[in-house]
Amino acid sequence: NMDEFAYGFSTENAHSGTPRNPHDPARLAGGSSGGSAASVAAGMLPFTLGSDTNGSIRVPSSLCGVWGLKPTYGQMPLKGVYPFVASLDVVGPMASTVEDLQAVYSIMAGAPPLALPDVGDVRVARLGGWFASNISPELTAGIDAVMAHLGRDRVIELPEVARARASAFLISAAEGGNLHLPRLRRRAMQYDPATRGRLMAGAMLPAATFVQAQRFRRWFREQVHAALAQADVFIAPATVGVAPRIDQPTITLDGKTVSARANLGIFTQPISLTGLPVLAAPLAGDGLPLGIQLIGRPGGEDRLFAVAAELQRAGLARCQPLDAGYARKDSGC
Repeated sequence: NMDEFAYGFSTENAHSGTPRNPHDPARLAGGSSGGSAASVAAGMLPFTLGSDTNGSIRVPSSLCGVWGLKPTYGQMPLKGVYPFVASLDVVGPMASTVEDLQAVYSIMAGAPPLALPDVGDVRVARLGGWFASNISPELTAGIDAVMAHLGRDRVIELPEVARARASAFLISAAEGGNLHLPRLRRRAMQYDPATRGRLMAGAMLPAATFVQAQRFRRWFREQVHAALAQADVFIAPATVGVAPRIDQPTITLDGKTVSARANLGIFTQPISLTGLPVLAAPLAGDGLPLGIQLIGRPGGEDRLFAVAAELQRAGLARCQPLDAGYARKDSGC
């Protein structure tokens, strides 16, 4: 199950319902590929596939405590994948171990297994500013522990991240609305109401707005590529904290209560604008799952897997086992 046409971050679907998070059935699984992440977390499958336009692999992977990969834009074939935003869409795997994630990635890419570099040779930095605000203390502590283990202390702040997120919103709305406009004209009332309204609004966006968003996108991508001269891998939160409750699908940003469906991608959306590869890593812990993003340069998946493998080896990141109170003891990771 997923958000209708991949337009959402919570897998709330008016037609087929809302998947429950295997770690706590009262909570969301994230989205849009929430069913895929929940299936791995529940032990139903060793790996699944998802699509990622603005965070649809990374958000549910984080909330369900599994590994996920958004490959470099344009690297994976999209044959058989229904589009949402052609200039952002990618498809990638979710899995219960780094080894499985890498194996499925290689098969999907039609390439031999990656030769991973020595993690000691990979330059790692954490993202500050936008990516250090609004996150839970537990998530901050988890990133601190990762950086300490890797022996890195560099912090990099990207410019105009809020505008990058806004641009991703506008581009998604415009391209998605344009794609669905012919069908909306014929069968609008068959859409999920939450999806229908956003697609119709996107279809009515002025062309000048879309052009300005694309111009900013080009500038922002140049800034991020310049920052990547200082590091091979950026570390950032994947979401603000643990999965929200289904009966209260909200999160708090800057002291305000906002919709989870629209805002769970606050940290994934700006990165999507650049087309960079991102590996979602589940932090080890005893509570509900938390996740981070390992962000690399185009074609830099080998460095992402090297860092992920080291975090798994050190016990700092792993597919989160299920609490026996919520599911069978032999299920999950």
